[in-house]
Amino acid sequence: MAGKTMRSDTERNRKNLIQAAVRLFERSEAPISMTEIAAEAGVSVATAYRQFTSVEEVLNTWRQEVGQLLLDYSQRQTCDGLLKLEKVSRYWIKLVRERGAAMVPMRNRRGYLERLWQGAEYLLVQADALRPPLREAMAEMGLPDIGDKAIFLWNILFDPREIFDLLHTVGLTEKQVGTQLMAVLVGGLRGFAMANEFTVGACRAK
Repeated sequence: MAGKTMRSDTERNRKNLIQAAVRLFERSEAPISMTEIAAEAGVSVATAYRQFTSVEEVLNTWRQEVGQLLLDYSQRQTCDGLLKLEKVSRYWIKLVRERGAAMVPMRNRRGYLERLWQGAEYLLVQADALRPPLREAMAEMGLPDIGDKAIFLWNILFDPREIFDLLHTVGLTEKQVGTQLMAVLVGGLRGFAMANEFTVGACRAK
């Protein structure tokens, strides 16, 4: 019974720390410390560090949880191709509007693909949600598979910071953001595929 109680306390502390970090990141533009997160969660700093090694780890855990919601949604879809890609992308915009404010303040100096290929779990779960619909959409458009360049392009367009910019600065509705970003994504995928074929052809010619 004591062991079960300890696990329950650990799980509760972990959840409280994540939610505390989310609240702090949503309302502060300044860097957040583990001490502030611990105070917001009502636990000691030592308890906080037993759960997470850094503020970045807390935030990445939150990102992974949001990414898992996207993956679950993607896997439930019975459609495929462009329709599936659009539905998954629009659901991501919804997740960003509802949960994504805490993902904006921290920026990583390493590139997206570098982090993805090095196994960042919060990116891997998102990539698992996007790879199938992106491949299917490109096949539907008669385009060659360009691999993770497609996810790279998607990530540029559907970055939470840029979504909030369109929602709050430009004043677009969530539906309008989805429509416009999807149009740009489709054009970008065509451009990437054409440029990729041109590059490969040029290399072969040499």
